Amino acid sequence: MGFKDRLTGTRHPDGGVPPEPAAEVRAALLALGGQGAPYTVRTALPGEAADLVAEWRVREPAWHGFFLRHQLERQVQIRMRIDPDGHEVRSTDRQWEVSWVGGTPRLTASGEYSRGQVTTVSKQWTIGRGKGGRTEAAETFRFATSDLKEPLQKVVLGAGWTWRGVLFGRL
Repeated sequence: MGFKDRLTGTRHPDGGVPPEPAAEVRAALLALGGQGAPYTVRTALPGEAADLVAEWRVREPAWHGFFLRHQLERQVQIRMRIDPDGHEVRSTDRQWEVSWVGGTPRLTASGEYSRGQVTTVSKQWTIGRGKGGRTEAAETFRFATSDLKEPLQKVVLGAGWTWRGVLFGRL
């Protein structure tokens, strides 16, 4: 794997795995967003310039202070284009974040948008007393873009196809 592949997150299948037909790869990707999954995989809408879209909407837990409430909403999309001739799935990530801070007497919102190959990890811990009476932190919330991307890559690579990350430009 060369520098460009590392930069874009491109992954190649193991040698000797014959590529499956495009219809089977598409069906396997669509099946990932099934019941119990925290994300959905769907056919792309006409304006999305892709074949499939995997998306995860996250509403991170709010914290409350004296007259203050904070809420972060995040949407992560992985847009995929299936190339049956090259036996590859090209992907680009999009992420939107909106942070809401409300209190008395105002509400403030800020936002952020990212595109390309997005890597995000968000965690929240609660500090408390453990069994031995010592102070310890317990993870109460976790979100990572790899939790969405890795199952998609596993399906594509297992089908003998290449997962090609696209930084800029069209899929």
